[in-house]
Formats: sequence, structure tokens, C-alpha cells
Amino acid sequence: MSEPVTRARRTLTDAPTDLLLDRIATELATSYGITDTELFQVDYRLSVLLPLHDGEPLTGPGHPAWRCFDHQEPIVAAGTGYFPVGMRGERRGVLRVAPVPDDPTVLAELAEIATVLGHELAAVSAGTDVYRTARRSRRLTLAAEMQWELLPGRSRVRPSFSLAGQLEPAYAVRGDSFDWSDDGTRLWLSVVNGMGEGVAASMLTSLAVHALRNARRAGLPLADQAALADQAIHAVYHGDQYVSTLLLELDLREGTLDVVDAGSPRLVLLRDGEVREHPLEPQFPLGMFEATEYRPQQLRLHRDDRLFVVSDGVIDATGQDIRYGDSALDRFLRRTGPMAPLDAVRSLIGDLRAFVAGDLIDDAVVVCLDWTGPQP
Repeated sequence: MSEPVTRARRTLTDAPTDLLLDRIATELATSYGITDTELFQVDYRLSVLLPLHDGEPLTGPGHPAWRCFDHQEPIVAAGTGYFPVGMRGERRGVLRVAPVPDDPTVLAELAEIATVLGHELAAVSAGTDVYRTARRSRRLTLAAEMQWELLPGRSRVRPSFSLAGQLEPAYAVRGDSFDWSDDGTRLWLSVVNGMGEGVAASMLTSLAVHALRNARRAGLPLADQAALADQAIHAVYHGDQYVSTLLLELDLREGTLDVVDAGSPRLVLLRDGEVREHPLEPQFPLGMFEATEYRPQQLRLHRDDRLFVVSDGVIDATGQDIRYGDSALDRFLRRTGPMAPLDAVRSLIGDLRAFVAGDLIDDAVVVCLDWTGPQP
């Protein structure tokens, strides 16, 4: 590690939580003569890059900052450098600095510093609202605030898989959510399609997600995780409210996938450019009845398979009296093959908004999972 990168890392580690950008700007000026430093964070809707300080939001897909964000690689244009800011596949935004020399060594060091900034942003966000507030192009509803705080992140990358998810309408989502966790050999994924409106829907979904996490962290098998969450929800709502859920557990070494379909969102497989649906055994949603017993199914994935999980807010969205799930969804999924999961999810949501010619009325959740095969 070069001396400038070492100093920058130390500067970010020692900086007050609200002054990360200010302190790194001072360090970059000292080490590289950079006089302009700005952080652009992607908003909740994945549609605009918002400056932390002063400046105009960036919406144009052809802008160098967006090319940097989309391709996750440094871009230099007219003496200005743009560097991806993220952590373990979680894309947070872009660091813009100027002037920068067209020197590969300097560009590599600045890219490393931008990655360190991404890690520090993740580390400090729980203790300050500065960065969350700057990511909003409008106010979140209370229900949406609860839902976004519940998420594990929006994307994740490891050698054996890539994963991304998105909620819509991003600033007013109510009952839909997703959760994931991995331990290096297994990946757990749950997608929740909660019923109800407003804060009540968010509270129901929050109970379901936390109950599933509690069971998962206790080391319970997938079917028992569903059973425990079912009991927790029924104990509170007595069957009046329930949660449609899809639970997945993927063995990252073998590609075997255990599935529990608890009244779930739709699971779609994209293999060799073709859309395939695996019939799942429908079981009761979580909380509908007391002491429901759940049975897992097992599927076998092939290397480079892609899975999509979409809620009924996607399938049932209507434009010109045609449901999106009847024809447009499968056609669009075929086009996502070359895209990274986050780009596929963002593009699908954009296509859905175009289909309905506006914002979504019902909640929609989209999750994309690529299994790239067993890795050393």
C-alpha cells in the first residue's frame, strides 16, 4: 500500500463521522494537488446521483459519473476523475475529484481511496443522519423509512454469487421487503410480500423479518425458520394478518437450493437465455394458521444460473388493461443476461414504471441472484 493511500485510510478512520468527505478532501489536496472533491450518492430509487454538498444532481445516463457507477470502474473526463464508492458489492455512489493526472498509478491509488471511503460510510452511517439525508431526492414516508432501515443492503458480491434487490415505490413502500445472509458456504434469502397499508404493513413485515432472522441465527433448518416465524406472527395477529414469503437456502459449493414457498412471490429461473419456472409446492403464508408445518423443496442450479424473485406488485401491475406479468416480464428478463444483478433489478423496475406510465400504486419487490458456481 502506497504512503498516500495509508495516510488517506488513517485520515478516514480518525475523522468525525460527519466530516469524512471534508477530511479526505484535505488529504487529497496535500497528496495529489486535488482542489475539487465531491461525493455523489445514489438515491433510494437508483435514478439520480445526489451531491453531499453543493451541486446539481446527476440524472443523465451518459454522464461520466453514471458510467463510473454503472461499470464500477474509474472514469477520467476533461481532467476530472470519477471513482466508484462501495463496499463488498454494495454500490453507494461516486467520488469526483479534480484535477487528476492521466497516470495509472495515481488513478489506482484514488480508486483504492474511494473504496476505503465506501467502507467508512458503511461503518459510520448508524451514528449519523448526514449521509442518509443527502441520499433523498424527496421525503420518505414513515413506512418506507422503516422498510429501508430493515434491509441488509441493496447488493452483495462474493466469488460464488452476486445478489441485488430493490423496493418500489422507493419513497413510499409499505409491506414488501427482502433479507439475506451468507456464511461463505451457504446463502439464505427471504422475500416478503406483506399485506396491509402504511405503518401497519411495515410493522407486520418487520416482525416477519426479525422472526426469520432469529430462527436463522439459532441455526434452525429452513422449514423450522418458517415455522417459528409463522408462530410469532400468529401469536400477535391471530390469523387476521399474514405474510406471503419465499425462503431460499443455497449451498454455494453444490448449487443445491432449498425452497419454502409460503404463499410466496414468484420465482423465475433464467438459464441459457431462456426463462423457466419451477413449480413450487404452495404452502400457507406465515401467520395465517397456528402451528403450520412447512416442507422444503430442493432444486439444483447450474453454473451461471440467474434467479429472479418478484412480488405480485410486479406481476399484477397494469398498463393499458394488460398485466405486466402476462407477457412483458418474461420478455424483459431475457434481456437482462449481460447485466450485473443491480443493473438488472434497476432496469426491470424502470421498464415496469414505463409499462404503467408512472409510479407504481402497489408495493413491488425485485431480487436478482446469480450463482457463478463453486469457487476455491
